[in-house]
Amino acid sequence: MKYKSVVISKRGGPEVLQVTENDFRKLANDEVLVKIQACAIGGTDISMRYYKYLLAPKIPFVPGYEIIGTIESAGSDVNKVKVGDRVAALTIYGGYSEYIYLQQDHLVKVPESIDSAEAAVIVLNYTSAYQMLKKIARVKEGDRIFVTGASGGVGTAFLDLAKMENLKVYGSASVDKQEKLKQFGAILIDYKNEDLFTTVLKIAPEGLDYVFDGVGGEYITQSQKILHPGGMLVEYGFLFKSTSYFIKSLLALFSAPLKGVKSKFYGISVNYKKDKADVLSDISQLFILLENGKIHPLIYKRLPILEAAEANKIFESGQVCGNIVLVAE
Repeated sequence: MKYKSVVISKRGGPEVLQVTENDFRKLANDEVLVKIQACAIGGTDISMRYYKYLLAPKIPFVPGYEIIGTIESAGSDVNKVKVGDRVAALTIYGGYSEYIYLQQDHLVKVPESIDSAEAAVIVLNYTSAYQMLKKIARVKEGDRIFVTGASGGVGTAFLDLAKMENLKVYGSASVDKQEKLKQFGAILIDYKNEDLFTTVLKIAPEGLDYVFDGVGGEYITQSQKILHPGGMLVEYGFLFKSTSYFIKSLLALFSAPLKGVKSKFYGISVNYKKDKADVLSDISQLFILLENGKIHPLIYKRLPILEAAEANKIFESGQVCGNIVLVAE
């Protein structure tokens, strides 16, 4: 008996994603076999195809940063979860598959009542936004924040969580995506037809408390200019682009910050290696918020897991508002 996965066969575009068959193997004592229900498509998956990524194995490998699934079998030492449990994991790779082998210490239980696709979006995108808002910025009600790429997976998570926290939110999104984002109550600026940062200063000349930027490059120095003295720029995401872009962004972030402006860098993988329990605890807390209807992940499209190449193609089209999620057929 075999199962199927989608692998990155070589560096390149969506066409390098190929469906392969795998043999089931014997479980290690502390492992479980999870039948995958959902895995979200993310920018890191795209970067893994085009560039080298330190946390990924050598090509060929299966991408997919997070999964939701059900435990099909468990090793003899597994005692924290059991067969039949619905679980989530921050996998970093391996999610574009019908099944995955995981150690029990990486698993979080998932409430049965929540949608698998929405739950998958929580594991990476919402947890990243939540930790930046609550653990790094430590926002409080009424704070003014700016979110670049507000229509993306992490961007929409920021808007949703910021609404729950009663923050004053500004964000960048092309005009064709703004209608779908109105539900979050943010002030949106069409970066394609307006000078983004000049417009922000016209709206909020006193400056903002926080900027959350996943673009990097020249956005770093521009973002610093719209913060008031004592404000904070939180960068994420540019780590997963090309080496030259990463170096350029890193230099901009730390070489010449404006006087009185603080700069921080966030990476969920780094946080997970440093304090796995903290990340898993936040995922669990966000599942509770989702179950109670406090947050509302925006799903753009759902596609079968083995159609990951098509899902990646759509993701890279620039037309996506929200999240694309691979789901079990």
